[in-house]
Amino acid sequence: MDNQVHAYQKRSIMLMPMTKSPILDIARGQVNRLRRHLFPIDSFLSKVPGVIHVGANMGQERDKYAALGLNVIWVEPIPAVFEVLVSNISGIANQRACNYLLAEEQGKEYAFHISNNDGQSSSILDLAKHREMWPDVHFGEEILIKATTLAHLVEIEQLDLRNFGALVLDTQGSEMLVLKGAIPVLKEFQFVKSEVADFESYAGCCQLDDLSDFMHKQGFFLSRKVPFFAVGGVGTYYDVLFRRK
Repeated sequence: MDNQVHAYQKRSIMLMPMTKSPILDIARGQVNRLRRHLFPIDSFLSKVPGVIHVGANMGQERDKYAALGLNVIWVEPIPAVFEVLVSNISGIANQRACNYLLAEEQGKEYAFHISNNDGQSSSILDLAKHREMWPDVHFGEEILIKATTLAHLVEIEQLDLRNFGALVLDTQGSEMLVLKGAIPVLKEFQFVKSEVADFESYAGCCQLDDLSDFMHKQGFFLSRKVPFFAVGGVGTYYDVLFRRK
């Protein structure tokens, strides 16, 4: 499936069975456009000089970031996907890619499961109810990767966090691990945006209530919560935005 088509389907609120139909595709597109109009969760991007985007995949948001003139650090762990990312951002000013797996413990080795949808659902966690929401997605290849922390990445890449202000997470259930490894530098961010589910999408994954409690303890409050995909009897995925108090 084309990358853009898959991303479009994933980011639409599921109000009906996911069947292949041009009419339904148009309806889903209208719902998604309405959601973005009513809930402009990314409006925070106009208030920061840049973004550190963890779980970059192929840099699908690169043009949006470029249009806003943002400094961008992309963080992507899968070597093959990282190569595509580097190619995709080539020639875009102030965007740089870093090949790391971020987690809570420096140097800990993980079995990283690579998904069949261009790596978009790849994770250090096993699939759980994610299978019920996207039954066509499965893991194929597995690679071993040593993790680093966001705090250490900032140090070794010599990043001046004054050039950013926003942290974006899309790490397929391991967001809490990334944030715990970022505690020493979290206070330098004004906004943290994350994708998160209110159910066990991945085995032992970070869930909405867990994330909200953690961020509150770190001095952030929940500014926006926008559902973007739901299946009855399974749960809902959200985009959430936290703002530092």
